[in-house]
Amino acid sequence: QVQLVESGGGLVQPGGSLKLSCAASESVFDFNSMGWYRQAPGKGRDFVADVNRAGLARYSDSLEGRFIISRDAARNTIYLQIDSLKPDDSAVYYCNAKIPYKDYWGQGTQLTVSS
Repeated sequence: QVQLVESGGGLVQPGGSLKLSCAASESVFDFNSMGWYRQAPGKGRDFVADVNRAGLARYSDSLEGRFIISRDAARNTIYLQIDSLKPDDSAVYYCNAKIPYKDYWGQGTQLTVSS
């Protein structure tokens, strides 16, 4: 059973930075891609960024370049660095891993941006 465990969320002031982590129970190379989604209260779950097996990163067109996804294959872990945080970034951030015809999800980590 694949497990994805997120960490790094919390309360951050506007303008601050945060780095989220997602540790997988298997090698990152077992998945077609791994990435991040987020869900704000009362809204749907939106794609943020992902990185494929070859290491190519993709980002949501709606983001402003403040998000950077990275991967540490030796630790079976991906990261999401978020800079210049805004209150609109407040959401539950979910880790996602894809294989053909199946998605795996973590339990989510809450990020709240507030002064």
